[in-house]
Amino acid sequence: MGSEQDRWMSLELLSITGGSLSGISSTNSKGSHGIVGNTKDFIIQDVKLVAPAESPNTDGFHIGNSTGITITNAEIGTGDDCISIGSGVTNISITNVQCGPGHGISLGSLGKYPNEQEVSGLLVKNCTFTNTDNGVRIKTWPGCPENTVSDVRFEDIVVTNVSNPIIINQQYCDQKSCTSEPSRVKLTDIHFKNIKGTSFTKTAITLSCSEGVPCENVELVDIDLKHNLADGVATALCKNVKGVTSGIQNPSSCL
Repeated sequence: MGSEQDRWMSLELLSITGGSLSGISSTNSKGSHGIVGNTKDFIIQDVKLVAPAESPNTDGFHIGNSTGITITNAEIGTGDDCISIGSGVTNISITNVQCGPGHGISLGSLGKYPNEQEVSGLLVKNCTFTNTDNGVRIKTWPGCPENTVSDVRFEDIVVTNVSNPIIINQQYCDQKSCTSEPSRVKLTDIHFKNIKGTSFTKTAITLSCSEGVPCENVELVDIDLKHNLADGVATALCKNVKGVTSGIQNPSSCL
C-alpha cells in the first residue's frame, strides 16, 4: 500500500463494508490487477486474472488493512504474487485458487514501512500452484520495526514444479544494500498441513526465521514433496525456528 505501483491498479476496492465481487476477468494489467484496502467483510469469487510470467509487479490481488476478506474460486497467473497479504489484516480466507505462473501466495513482505499493524488469522486452503517461483510464503524485512504475525494456516496445497513450495524468509530484501540487523517481526502459530507435489529445487522447505525473534509454534503435518530429479529426494532447511511435526515428513523434517 502506498507504493508508486498504486497508480497502475486496474481495480481498487477501498473502504468498503460488506458486499461481493464475482465473475470478472482482468488481462495484462499495467501493475497489480486489484487491491483491497481498509475493507471489511467482502467476498471475491469466480475471477480470472492473467498477465505474462515476465511482467513485473502484476500481482493478482493485494490485501492490506482489512478484515473478513474471502477470495475463492479464482484462476490467477501473473508476473508477481498471485495474492499478497500486507500488514493490518485479520481473518482472511483464500480457498480454491489456481496460481501459476507467478510468485505464489505471499504474506508480506512485512516491515518495509513504519507503523505497520499486526497480522492474525490467515487461511490458505485447497489451492494449487503450477510452475511458480514460490508456493506458500511468508517474508519480512531485516532490521524492521517490531510487529507480530500469528494464526496462519496453509492447508491442502498441491504444487507442481514449484521452486520454493514452503518458504519463510525473514531476511527478505530486494534492494542493493541491505542491513544485517535481524527482522523484528515475530512469527508464531504457523501451520503447514497436507502439502504435496514436486519441487523444482532440491530445497523444498525453507524455514529461515529471525535471529532476534525466532519463529515459535511452527507445525508441519503430512508434508510430501519430491524433487523433480530422478531420485526425487528433496531437503529441508531450518534456522531460528521452534516447532513440531506429525504424519508424513518428506523431506525429513529439520524441526
